[in-house]
Amino acid sequence: MSLRKSLAPAAALALIGIALTGCSAPADASTAAGDASTVVADEATITLYTSEPQEKIDAVVSAFNVNHPEITVEVFRAGTGDLTARIESERVSGEVQADVLLAADAGTFERYKTDDLLLAYSPADVESLDQDVVDPEGFYVGTRIIPTVIAYNTNLVDTPPTSWQDLTDAGYAGQITMPNPDVSGAAAYNAAVWSDSDELGDTWLQALAANKPIIAESNGPVSQAVASGTSSVGIVVDYLARELKAAGSPIDLIYPSEGVPYVSQPVGIFASTDEQAASEAFVDFLVSEAGQTLAVSQSYLPVRSDVGTPDGAPSMDDITIITPDLAVISVIQAAAVARFNELFQ
Repeated sequence: MSLRKSLAPAAALALIGIALTGCSAPADASTAAGDASTVVADEATITLYTSEPQEKIDAVVSAFNVNHPEITVEVFRAGTGDLTARIESERVSGEVQADVLLAADAGTFERYKTDDLLLAYSPADVESLDQDVVDPEGFYVGTRIIPTVIAYNTNLVDTPPTSWQDLTDAGYAGQITMPNPDVSGAAAYNAAVWSDSDELGDTWLQALAANKPIIAESNGPVSQAVASGTSSVGIVVDYLARELKAAGSPIDLIYPSEGVPYVSQPVGIFASTDEQAASEAFVDFLVSEAGQTLAVSQSYLPVRSDVGTPDGAPSMDDITIITPDLAVISVIQAAAVARFNELFQ
């Protein structure tokens, strides 16, 4: 496993003001530069399986339909754990009913690629993306950078933790909340990344477990627990804490010094799709300048450098990212989640 400074600094853009969202990009991405997407001659309907929050995926579909009114996107939204269970059930009984999957972690997509469930497709303008989120074989591509960080309640914590190791201090016993890896794809991925880390590994996980963290259903309840003061500290994806802070909640966040694991919310097309051109158009939009401008307005760190970053977010060049071997993570993730459950539940 290696540590790196992720991505070049984001290029400065003159973006439409969006005070209501607290971000530096327009809320209506359809006003940004159009995407160089696949042309779809006829009307089509695609089914999207996604773990995106409902409000955010609704905005994505709406913006996509500005340029592609001929394509209807039917959305099934659930946590990544529920999505993978559904996909497996459909696979066993016949074939996957979705055309496109937009969900949390690359490890899941690696497994689907190995099982020949995905269609090879490299989106338009792929060379403009951070190549760390692009599958070299072209079966999936990341659409956001979503690091997991330490969030803390500013009314309860005077000196916040600055590292993952800090959370093993006995003073945090009973004060930490973190998401359930059986539900959250990001949490499942993190369990594998931490297990594979030379600096953290099982020793750190055991020490963290000794502090009896509260295991919440997913990242949303973790951020709410910290913002409300139910917990002093949370292990949570960064954009949720940043959104609550922008809304006035007493919450702030730290990118730990050892580095942060991140998921890239990849998108891929199922090989069983009957709507390949429409599915490709949707993938193109997600990583286009317009799609990524919308992602920034939704508080996500982008996968391209020409759309800015959210207000309150650090420069991508200032975040130390933990970059594991995805092939290893794909193999060990199930065992890492089982070990997490053994220690924490």
